[in-house]
Amino acid sequence: MEKVYNCTNHSIAIPHVVRSDGIYLFDETGKRYMDLESGVWCTSLGHGNKRINNIIKNQIDNVMHAGFCYSTNILERAADSVLSVTGLEKGKCVFLCSGSEAIELARQMSKHITGKKQSMTLHDSYLGSYSSVTDRNRNWFILNWEECINCPENNNCNTDCEKLREIPKDISEFIFEPGSSSGFVRFPPKPLIQNIISQVRSQGGKIIANEVTTGIGRTGKWFGYNHYQVEPDMIAIGKGIGNGYPVSVTAINEQTAGELGKSTFRYMQSHQNDPLGAAIANEVIKIIKDEELVLKAGINGKKFFDMLGTLIDNISITDVRGRGLMFAVDICDEDTGDRLFKELISRGYIVGNRKSLLRIDPPLTATEDEFTEFVNELRDLLNCIHNK
Repeated sequence: MEKVYNCTNHSIAIPHVVRSDGIYLFDETGKRYMDLESGVWCTSLGHGNKRINNIIKNQIDNVMHAGFCYSTNILERAADSVLSVTGLEKGKCVFLCSGSEAIELARQMSKHITGKKQSMTLHDSYLGSYSSVTDRNRNWFILNWEECINCPENNNCNTDCEKLREIPKDISEFIFEPGSSSGFVRFPPKPLIQNIISQVRSQGGKIIANEVTTGIGRTGKWFGYNHYQVEPDMIAIGKGIGNGYPVSVTAINEQTAGELGKSTFRYMQSHQNDPLGAAIANEVIKIIKDEELVLKAGINGKKFFDMLGTLIDNISITDVRGRGLMFAVDICDEDTGDRLFKELISRGYIVGNRKSLLRIDPPLTATEDEFTEFVNELRDLLNCIHNK
């Protein structure tokens, strides 16, 4: 990889993958790796899914790219599929290329409609790679909810709380990331989120659900916001909707779509509403429905979470958090975490390496036998470390 510039802050641990199948990758020597990170949490249906591959081949043979003045009916079918699972049946969709762009478009729409400049999010949320969301020193209100974790009114969340009273009245949009917390898998209290949304909306602001990581069945429901009983104005969807292909969606509810229709809002991008991406998104939703993968993610998620919980020894592993098929395993220190990651790679298992945390996001198609194999391997690895 001498001529490929890597600016991800992640080193390449397996440089020559030559084949993939479901949860597995294979390198040039034939060694098999279980991918428990689903690529970058993208391959929600596993690598090399035959139905997705066939849709790609068929769509390429017809039309894969459309211009601004012509389109094809796969866009309407895909939009209908997306809106049906979001609960925004009377809304509209824009198909894009990345989760970062889906969030950016929703923010631009909010600001255009509300006329307000200030954005709001939680302190530990990750909203993409654009400078407009990474630079939060201007026109941002950041709510730090760490104190809310142990608050005695955690289950009620008093609306007179100082935290809530600090929220400015000129918020254009509250962007809610329901559980990923920049990859650390933390879940804000439901009453807190409901109160924030109620307050922002009462003052004319919009609510954007950032479902790039938590959507498409990952948390055991179609979307992470479903765990909070809230209705967003817009939803940013990425990663799992393309099963590895770069497609994302900004879904817009009926009211917001109507407001945009009466406005002068414009947004143009060369691969906006491309037929190929829409066809893939449509098929991903079909497969998840046909195979009841959201239901299975909830059922298997509880089993897998319990398995991981048996590894907590307060020596190497100190905590496990999860919802559906999204898990975080806290490690005692960065050196141990880095060692576990490297040893797992050598044994043929890929997880997310966050130094003192291992991130685990298996595909929705992962089986109990596959996950049991991984947990047993990790248990054996911990025993080897402890006995040295």
